[in-house]
Amino acid sequence: MSENQPKDPGGYTEHKELSADQDSLPFAVITVSDTRTEETDKSGKLIRDMLTEKGHRIARRRIVKDDPDAMKEELEACLSDPDIRIIISNGGSGVARRDGTFEVVTSFLEKTLSGFGEIFRMLSYDDIGAGAIMSRATAGIARGKVVFAIPGSSGAVRLAMEKLILEEAGHIYWEITK
Repeated sequence: MSENQPKDPGGYTEHKELSADQDSLPFAVITVSDTRTEETDKSGKLIRDMLTEKGHRIARRRIVKDDPDAMKEELEACLSDPDIRIIISNGGSGVARRDGTFEVVTSFLEKTLSGFGEIFRMLSYDDIGAGAIMSRATAGIARGKVVFAIPGSSGAVRLAMEKLILEEAGHIYWEITK
């Protein structure tokens, strides 16, 4: 085992293998932006491409304004859709005046996955330095679905998807439905 490989306390790998049938799930992808369009939404496209490359299905795809009411309406629609299992929003998660994704998403969460935001910021620190503290990336469970809120930059999306979401989303969903 290399020094960068995680240890396996309590048979985590074996436990995770039990959730292997969750490798193909329907996702919703929400881009929060005042300026992006379907043609210019590189981060939303990156999320979609990375999910489909891993065999997942995009059940819903929307771009909403960086406005709490618009985000609430879209998140409510995703949470009410019986076909969606996992929701990923990108954008609006910083500290700018109009960034309200964190407040909206956390208002829906019944359980938070604090480690997601903590690890995301730790990994971001390696890439961008102290600016990582301005990310309010978060994740949790709402109405039996897994919800992730990540920054909208392509670099942050790639980091979150490669290092965290693609690694654990199916396992998290399995855990909340077993």
